Amino acid sequence: MATAKRAKVKRIKKSNVVDVKAAAANDKQPPKTPTEVGAARAEGLRLYKLAGKPKKQDFIKVFGKKGVAWTWEQRAKAVELPSAEACAEKFQSLLKKAGQ
Repeated sequence: MATAKRAKVKRIKKSNVVDVKAAAANDKQPPKTPTEVGAARAEGLRLYKLAGKPKKQDFIKVFGKKGVAWTWEQRAKAVELPSAEACAEKFQSLLKKAGQ
């Protein structure tokens, strides 16, 4: 039996083409310092307590499923309130309206 000759495959090297989207994805913001992270967390906890320590289901009733992961600023924008503190203060009234 004669063996079939295999055709040589010519390998082409990729030129130095830069993928702009991939390069932009690699441009990351510098990490926050521990004091910035701690201050942001403390503020979030303060607003959480101000809102009456709501449960996950309470956030879902008022803001929908994505509202659980939002910051208080994002929640305030969703219900058209001027600030995160105003949103936390009015959370219980928003919960009562959503429960009706």
